[in-house]
Amino acid sequence: MSQSTKVALVTGAARGIGLAAAKRFLAEGWRVALLDINAETLHAAHAAIAKPHDTIAIECDVSQPDAVALALETVSQHFGRLDALVNNAGIAIFKPILEVTYEDWSRVLAVNLTGPFLCTQAAVPLMRDSGGGAIVNITSISGLRASTLRTAYGTSKAGLAHLTKQQAAELAQLGIRVNAVAPGPVDTAMAKAVHTPEIRADYHDHMPLNRYGLETELAEVIFFLCSDRSSYVTGQVLCVDGGFDSTGIGLPTLRKEMRNS
Repeated sequence: MSQSTKVALVTGAARGIGLAAAKRFLAEGWRVALLDINAETLHAAHAAIAKPHDTIAIECDVSQPDAVALALETVSQHFGRLDALVNNAGIAIFKPILEVTYEDWSRVLAVNLTGPFLCTQAAVPLMRDSGGGAIVNITSISGLRASTLRTAYGTSKAGLAHLTKQQAAELAQLGIRVNAVAPGPVDTAMAKAVHTPEIRADYHDHMPLNRYGLETELAEVIFFLCSDRSSYVTGQVLCVDGGFDSTGIGLPTLRKEMRNS
């Protein structure tokens, strides 16, 4: 690979949407730095990709400034440039509002909101020196619509949606675009583990497309927002949710009536 080959850094890249995004960049001929806090899962994913010349694996807690700075220095030394940053790393603690502890609240905001802030700050100088680029923050429908058990998670993702706009407003002058993707229900390993059949049915009933999204579908949108094909798009929060955010209650009944009319 030449020094002109584009480079992406994906956080939370050991599995799920992050791993799917990393593979999407690689399929387009990019080089990729995969970053994750879970060393075992990260190195297993890196080994499975089996492209040692095009990828590196970096263990990092995105909520720690020193660790983030070291991670970006590693990217700089290994690849010499950075063209895209995907702030995907995140955690979810789902509890009733009166059971959310200070530690729960602090940890969720540290990873989901402070993490993208720190990673972006550390990445911008390298991205600027590479001629500009694109940042995609992975927020959530839970940051746009309130729901039960999501006091910390939803608030962190709402903050990330606004941080996206702040970053877009200031970084445009450096040739850096910043957008966010807000996934709806996605068929990740985590969703399969915690969403009961009843919960899945509830989600299906409230989505016009009547299904969960695929990790690869999210990766397509993430790559688009990092590519030159979206060169006039910045400061946007794009819902990739099967229509979940656009609809209200009563739609399942209305759809049945329409089919029967």
